[in-house]
Amino acid sequence: MQCWELAQWNTYDECVPALSLLIFDGDCAFCTTWVNRLEKILPVFPETSPWQWLNLDEFGLTKDDVTRYAWVVTSGHQFAGHLAFSALLRMQRGFGWRFLGNLIATPPVSWLAAIAYHFVAKYRHKLPGGTPACAMPAAGTSHR
Repeated sequence: MQCWELAQWNTYDECVPALSLLIFDGDCAFCTTWVNRLEKILPVFPETSPWQWLNLDEFGLTKDDVTRYAWVVTSGHQFAGHLAFSALLRMQRGFGWRFLGNLIATPPVSWLAAIAYHFVAKYRHKLPGGTPACAMPAAGTSHR
């Protein structure tokens, strides 16, 4: 059974990956603040690491991937952006959290969630807690 697939949640124990990691931009104060806030709010939370501390090749990710999206990586899956947030919610014990996580991953809500994530990522340096270091690289800039 693939617990990460929609509509296949049975019990909490079956659906929390033993090995999971949230990868985020550690140079971004906005990102770091929200990772810390979510860690306090959500009862179940994976290990976290700024991408700057990792060998990205081990996760099959590039610098471009991790500067544009937060990632939840498990032994069998990789979730980026709004789907990473959805994965965090689907790891929770409570039905409400899991329902919201599944909703975020289901069209047409997922389309709106993707747009919202892109907007926040693009303007994170202007949001409360953001700094100039939070700005995403300009389009067309090489990051590899």
